[in-house]
Amino acid sequence: MSQDIVEATKTEVVSRWAWGATWSTRWCSRAAGRASWLGATVSPKAGSMLVARFRRGGYPALEPGSRRPRSCPHQVRPEVQAAVLELRHELSSAGHDAGAQTIAHHLVGRVDKVPSVTTIWRILSRQGLIRPEPHKRPRGSYKRFEAELPNEMWQADTTHWQLADRTDVEILNLIDDHSRLVLASVALLSVKAPDVHGIFISATENYGLPAALLCDNAAVFSGSPRRGKVVLEAELERLGIRCIHSTPYHPQTCGKVERFHQTLKRFLVRQAPAQSLALLQLQLDAFRDYYNQHRPHRALGGSSPVAAFNSRLKAKPDPSQSPTHFRVRKDKVDRFGRVTLRYLGRLHHIGLGLVYKNRPVRLLVAGAHVRVVTEEGSLLRELTLDPTRDYQPLGGRTLFRDVVRQASTMS
Repeated sequence: MSQDIVEATKTEVVSRWAWGATWSTRWCSRAAGRASWLGATVSPKAGSMLVARFRRGGYPALEPGSRRPRSCPHQVRPEVQAAVLELRHELSSAGHDAGAQTIAHHLVGRVDKVPSVTTIWRILSRQGLIRPEPHKRPRGSYKRFEAELPNEMWQADTTHWQLADRTDVEILNLIDDHSRLVLASVALLSVKAPDVHGIFISATENYGLPAALLCDNAAVFSGSPRRGKVVLEAELERLGIRCIHSTPYHPQTCGKVERFHQTLKRFLVRQAPAQSLALLQLQLDAFRDYYNQHRPHRALGGSSPVAAFNSRLKAKPDPSQSPTHFRVRKDKVDRFGRVTLRYLGRLHHIGLGLVYKNRPVRLLVAGAHVRVVTEEGSLLRELTLDPTRDYQPLGGRTLFRDVVRQASTMS
């Protein structure tokens, strides 16, 4: 029934009463018949209520009133609502997550009875503090995964930031897939492959070795585009740690560390712009401590990452899955008596001696172990590469060719 019909029916009932009609069931039936062309009927009880309202306030009293109850015993007290709004302001000003679940976690100790997460959300919504989110892809359409144990898988990625003078810097973040624990967050002018290796080794000393590492195909993580390996890949292979690279142009695979970038930048934008790399690192360390120790994580049921990391046994790498990379390379000794070999993304020069210049040779490579032989199979040199040096010296005047010649003379 439309609102116009309802209002016309009310007016008809009151008008007949105003003309002095006697109120009765029979009269009400006639009033209902009079209003039947409007599609409405009036019961005696409803008619009596309309007349009583008209007596109290005239025609304005016939307008629909509020249906809100006069009292609400379970309504949240004003001081609790004020505490919710104050905490929302504090967390937002600091650049931290200020959702209903986080506010409920921090309300413990501030109020006697913490309201539910839904109630906190309604308080924020009434104050206009909830920003409607745009339509997103349904969560059920994603193929979600999570490691069963801490150290079962780590995720690594880099992101960009700017200092106060607009200098572009990079931040390397390393997190645990199961607990979301931030293992490392380091600011560098430019992230290089040795930097990634050093930060990873430092994290393993503090938290143990992971069973797998997930990262993208950036040059500091993968040497496959250059048909080689970076230092991190070689170290993971040596330790028996699986190295997993995401599909190109598909950041959802490393979604946890990508989401952490967003949370970190929301904090940094609320801080004073860092004047130097050292000050930016102090900000990163402060946020890392808060994120790991105090911030309730929704994916962990409100627990902190450090609590989730320490609550279960740790996964370990499988040493049996550390294969040695074998390859054979044909080369020619240059005019300085050297051959070149790329190892861990770095070009190394191996000295053989001027006596072998312009001679074709073969390099038999097994990881860092290298043997240089002639086309006929004679051994010229055998060594283990030093990754820290570009030139691999002979280490004295005695050559393997002297040993070979002596052996042939004695025979």
